[in-house]
Amino acid sequence: MKVRYSYLKQQFSNCDNLWANLKKFVATGDFTLGKELLKFEKNFAKLIGTKYAVGVNSGTDALKLSLKALGVGYKDEVITAANTFVATVGAITELGAKPVYVDCDDTFCLNVKQVQEKITRKTKCIVPVHFTGYMTYMPELMKISKKYRIPVIEDACQSILGEINGKKAGTWGKAGAFSLHPLKNINVWSDGGIITTNDNKLFKNLKLLRNHGLSNRDTVKINGYNSRLDTFQAVVGNWLLPKAKKIALQRIKNANYYDKYLSKINEIDIPPRPKNFKIVYHLYIVFAENRDSLLKYCLKKGIEAKVHYPVPMYLQESQRNLKHKWGDFPVTDSHTKKIITFPCDQHLSKKELNYVIKTVRQFYAKS
Repeated sequence: MKVRYSYLKQQFSNCDNLWANLKKFVATGDFTLGKELLKFEKNFAKLIGTKYAVGVNSGTDALKLSLKALGVGYKDEVITAANTFVATVGAITELGAKPVYVDCDDTFCLNVKQVQEKITRKTKCIVPVHFTGYMTYMPELMKISKKYRIPVIEDACQSILGEINGKKAGTWGKAGAFSLHPLKNINVWSDGGIITTNDNKLFKNLKLLRNHGLSNRDTVKINGYNSRLDTFQAVVGNWLLPKAKKIALQRIKNANYYDKYLSKINEIDIPPRPKNFKIVYHLYIVFAENRDSLLKYCLKKGIEAKVHYPVPMYLQESQRNLKHKWGDFPVTDSHTKKIITFPCDQHLSKKELNYVIKTVRQFYAKS
């Protein structure tokens, strides 16, 4: 049996009405900053619970433009998670700023208790990464933000509709950055991103930054970027967005099913599941003994399991200038040796979920 990781064929397998929408759209020629984009931004802001949303060309640019709008630049420091994906760091370094890493905890998000010790006079922003579908513990982080007057930009690329105490990812800080990459829970047919905010001044600045700094066709108000979300992709987004809550709920249901049965295997540890968190499971990750052998066994059995990520960002060649070494972030380091990701998307059948569980059980029974 095969349990694939990418669900894109199923996500868009029954979309005749989407093709009809796209055909109508193409006939309008409204390709740049068009009406469908404005509609998508309005609906996305409503879904998340913010006043404004700004479509940009990627989740990376959603972070970069948010940082730029807050004045982050050369030699500034930005605190973020040691176990994050390269995009978070790329957004920081593209502005000439320096990433300052904080270790994660077993929710895969940065350990808020370690943030204050990393703050210096150069700290310009904090970027918590809501990794895997969890959320960084924002109530405590926002207290730190207020105490030191350091703004927060949420990297919410993996946690659309994630919540703590009923308050959604992307609504806590000055802005929230989301990705619409094809493998995200809400996706389009190419790269795409969107920024949420309640700050009108920031909203206006972000709209300038994404479109060359143009306030109109002939007036360049600031130096900006070419980072518009294609209106074509917004049509796709508008087709999928009404399904967002259903997608999140099915992923949660699948994860709960995994938890119920994988927790009975002694060699598997389930991460903490805080009661006040709504975890949306962009990734379903558990801790596994003899992880590397389990991964090979699953792949051999047709299960496209993965590791997110085997080499932490701070040890990558691109980060050598920061002079970090193995052991600087012990929780992140330990995770690289024992985490494993299983397919958990909304299109998986109960038969496929059971096959994953059975395969993991068989592996440990044999070993």
